[in-house]
Amino acid sequence: MNNTMTSTPVTYHLFTKAEADEMARFLGEVFAHRDPTALAVGLTAPEFESFIRLYGPKADAEGLTVLARSAATGDIVGALLAEDPASAPPDGFEKLSPKFRPIFDILGQLVTEYSAARPRRAGESVHLFFLGVAEGFGGRGIAQRLVAECLAHGGRRGCRIAVTEATNMASQRLFRKLGFVERVRRSYGDHLFEGQACFGSVADQGGPILMDREVAP
Repeated sequence: MNNTMTSTPVTYHLFTKAEADEMARFLGEVFAHRDPTALAVGLTAPEFESFIRLYGPKADAEGLTVLARSAATGDIVGALLAEDPASAPPDGFEKLSPKFRPIFDILGQLVTEYSAARPRRAGESVHLFFLGVAEGFGGRGIAQRLVAECLAHGGRRGCRIAVTEATNMASQRLFRKLGFVERVRRSYGDHLFEGQACFGSVADQGGPILMDREVAP
């Protein structure tokens, strides 16, 4: 790892709509190259970017999404896209690549099972949607700080519960370390979508886990 990169100070702030395209490009690159579900179905960075871009107006309005920037260059080095899961989803899902359908299916099963026992109410919870850190900036606590900043903003807005779907072992370890508890899980190896084992190539990652924790007021 580059020593200069390791020592570069990082600043944190709430996302604004002027940063929508930049955040979409950043998270698109991170998730297309590292997320097991994206890798399994062959999503490209531009395809993932299109999905993230849908959430720009919602993220700006709700004030829960947090960005980390290099103080030296001003570049985004970490992002946590967060939302109120009880509010209306953005428009435009029908225009996304059909490659997303298996991902929506397996993650949707987690949410459906979880929500059956815990009905969603507007303003009550914060959904930690996409968390990514730039290559070369890992191991500096950026992901943990992004989560802490997000939960602090959520707590000030009256949120009581934080929820996330952790899709790989590394993120699952991170969220457990931060006090999140497993509630529902699925298996990549066992999951079928329209009769196809779409996630067989990432079965070594176990499967996605829906986790939650209380948000301190």
